[in-house]
Parts: sequence; structure tokens; C-alpha cells
Amino acid sequence: MSFKLFLASTIAAQAVLCAAPTFAASLDDLVAAAKKEGKLTTIALPHDWCGYGAVIDGFKAKYGLEVNELNPDAGSGDEIEAIKANKGNTGDQAPDVVDVGLSFGPSAKKDGLLQPYKVSTWDSIPDTAKDAEGYWYGDYYGVMSLGINKDLVKNSPADWADLLKPEYANAVALAGDPRASSQAISAVFASGLSAAGGDVAKAGEAGLGFFKDVVAKGNFVPVIGKSASLAQGTTPIIAAWDYNLLSWRDTLAGNPPMDVVVPKTGVLAGVYIQAISAYAPHPNAAKLWMEYLYSDEGQLGWLKGYCHPIRFNDLSKNGKIPKELLDKLPPAEAYANAIFPTLDEQAAYKETITKNWDSVVGADVK
Repeated sequence: MSFKLFLASTIAAQAVLCAAPTFAASLDDLVAAAKKEGKLTTIALPHDWCGYGAVIDGFKAKYGLEVNELNPDAGSGDEIEAIKANKGNTGDQAPDVVDVGLSFGPSAKKDGLLQPYKVSTWDSIPDTAKDAEGYWYGDYYGVMSLGINKDLVKNSPADWADLLKPEYANAVALAGDPRASSQAISAVFASGLSAAGGDVAKAGEAGLGFFKDVVAKGNFVPVIGKSASLAQGTTPIIAAWDYNLLSWRDTLAGNPPMDVVVPKTGVLAGVYIQAISAYAPHPNAAKLWMEYLYSDEGQLGWLKGYCHPIRFNDLSKNGKIPKELLDKLPPAEAYANAIFPTLDEQAAYKETITKNWDSVVGADVK
């Protein structure tokens, strides 16, 4: 399925809510209102994810606001739960904004957990990549890949099936808990796509079966994989988004040497979205954050972190992407066979994986 058709299906699948959209205000007025609030509370934004460390620093430097960063290693499900748990809380535990997997956007909108806002660059975000009423909007995407510590793993796996080989004993990890993390759920699904020969309908169950086999072979490490655990050798092979792994590779700078492999089959593309909490204690700071993220500066900040920003085509068309950034991206052919599941397909495999991980795989990932 094409990226355009994939995203179009997400719009068609949404529940329609009768709420007036909120459009971008005068930037000067918005800056003044945000500065009165003085603070933005984010959640689940690791600094080595998608270049967020530099993006957050750029926002603080530009507008002088404090950024309160909650639980950087949380998953998408945790972010939504944080909104629910802090509906009446105006303190530091209530997130203003979320960055979650695509499947969480429409459901959070339906549950009344988000508020609409349309940034000033709204028209340059593809219509098929945003909620028509402004409740959520795509921010970036990448493909599920394998990161490998080359000091410990001499022969890099080329495909998902390779992870069952005896040479990868106690080596394979996920970058999250597959009962809550979009990234981990996507890794399980991608392995299932490979095992099921590309059959999206069967891939959720096939992915669970695959990881059951990885556990049975003694190859699975029930630890949430991070750059530190990869470097230390606790999790020598980690399934994660390409942009995270490429960022880790840069940070590690050869100590240890790291390989990033896009599997030959089961190439899954994942889209994440931005949204503002309906209960945001700092709503103007939240809107200003969105203005920054969807500005040319913010979009290029994500690209520097190896994420393909949602305004990539618009930036490219207008010659705004430096050549050195393009040269650092993986070759285009690595993305040629990427599959973009529809929203309904995502909802189905998310439910299959999160509800059946314990009973089928039985590994308590922490």
C-alpha cells in the first residue's frame, strides 16, 4: 500500500467529533502567552530519539521557556495513561503534549483526551497525514531495523529469521515493553510480517509465535534495549526504529562499532504523531512547541536525528534540506519495500500483540 493511501485510510477511519478547530494564533501573541505560563511539560522524549535532545535545547534557547521532561523512556500507552491520570492536575506530572504511535491518535481523540490546534504551517502538512480537525498530526516516520554491537556479534543478522540462530544466544532485545510501547509492538509485528510472508492479517499472531521461538531458543533478553545496554553488551542486538539506531551509532562513535541493518523482509514503516492534551496545564506553551516542531527549523531538527519529517517533501521541493543531511540518510532502496499498515490494521495487530504477549511469549520485559 502506498504511503498516501495508508494515511488516507487513517482519516477515513476516524470518529467525527463536533468541535470547532483551533487555528494558529499570531505568533507574537502566542509567544507572549506561553512566556506567561513559563513552562512546557513533555513526556517520553529520550534525547537520542529523533534528535529530540537538540530540538528541546533549540526550543528553550529560542523562547526561554523551561521544559519539564517526564519519564523519557515511557511508551505511547504510558503517555495516554498520563493524560488520563492527571485530568485535574495542573502540576508537574501532567503532560502538555504527547508524541505517540499513529494508532493512539484517533482513539485518544475519540476519548476526549486531546485538544485541536492547527500550526501556521498546516497547509504544508499533507492532508492525508493529519486529523482534519487538528486533533493530531503526523510528525515523522522510519523503518524497523536491527542495531548490532559488532564487538560481540561478528556476523550481523540480515533478516528476522536469522535471530533464531544459536550464535545469537542471549543477544536479542526489544526497545520497549511490547505490552505498552509502540516501538516494541511494531518490532513484533515486523518480525511477523517476515514470518507470514508479508500477510498483514496474519502478522500479529506470527510475530508472537516468532518471539516465542526466540525465547525458546534462549536468544531473547527481557530487558528494554537502549544504547547503553547495547554498548555494555547486555543487549547486543536490538530491534528499534532506524532513526534511533542511527543516532545511537553516532553517539557511540565506534565504541563499540555498531551496525544498523534494515531486514530483507518484514520492512515496516512507522508513523508517529503529535497532539496536545485536552487537560494541558500550559496550553499556550504546548501550541508554541507545536509551532516550533512544524517550522523549518524543527523539521530539520528531526531530520538531523535521522527521522523523515512529515514536511520532508515540502522542504525538499523548496531546497531547504542541506545536502550533508541527505547524504547521512540510509539509501532510498532500504525503504523500497516498506509496508505502511492502515489504521484498522494497526489497531488489530496492536490488540493481538498487547493482549497475548504474556500468554504466548511469557517474557516480562522491563
